[in-house]
Amino acid sequence: MSKRVAVVTGANKGIGLEVVRALCRQFEGDVYLTSRDRERGQQALQKLQQEQLKPLYHQLDITDRKSIGELCTFMTHKYGGIDVLINNAGILFKVADTTPFAIQAEVTLATNFFGTRDVCTELLPIIKPQGRVVNVSSVSGSRSLLKCSPELQKKFRSSTITEEELVELMKKFVEDAKRGIHNDQGWPSFAYGVSKIGVTVLSRIHARMLREKRAGDGILLNACCPGWVKTDMAGPTAPGTAEEGAVTPVYLALLPEGAEAPHGEFVSNKSVQKW
Repeated sequence: MSKRVAVVTGANKGIGLEVVRALCRQFEGDVYLTSRDRERGQQALQKLQQEQLKPLYHQLDITDRKSIGELCTFMTHKYGGIDVLINNAGILFKVADTTPFAIQAEVTLATNFFGTRDVCTELLPIIKPQGRVVNVSSVSGSRSLLKCSPELQKKFRSSTITEEELVELMKKFVEDAKRGIHNDQGWPSFAYGVSKIGVTVLSRIHARMLREKRAGDGILLNACCPGWVKTDMAGPTAPGTAEEGAVTPVYLALLPEGAEAPHGEFVSNKSVQKW
């Protein structure tokens, strides 16, 4: 039987780094810290090694299909697949950022939604039986959903929405933002929030797909909000610590073998939230 393995994306700092730290202590198997920037990843690795922890490293840029493919091939050959995948990588433009909204929309969605989707497209087929997949979303997605038009809300809450339909909606948001008509079309002016709507809905779709195609494998896939915690992304005024932000993702990653729920849910503070 091949050794168990966990992979955390965007893990050189913040919540991702804390997730790796926690998994090194609690997960029975190898834990891979991945990052787009190899040097920063190696620095984070050394930091954890100084704490007598033993993470491993693999470079991963979630906006690069070649990079994702290389990780997929490596994990397949070395471990026969992946036991735990935590999709944590993401970006956020600060409130004071003067980058035009059209560019913010395109760049944010490219990483947070389309990058996460590409990782899932490549890696979900190699998730092992009893595997756990955690997509780090945000309560910003829930709040942004409430600011969408009733028509969009209905689409995003649909239990039958397909991945193709979701992708078209995410593309439409970017196009509407570029044309300066996103508000008229029922979208909020918060690209990060819309990207996290996409991540949560994608999680619901993929969970449904796993239930249909791999019903006997016992894989659990969920989206979660780590909470508003002190990171480079959220800033120093956030009430929680990055360590606290890792609690819910790690809880979902370590759901015991044989557990049947949660699956396809949006989870915050270790409890299922209404979508």
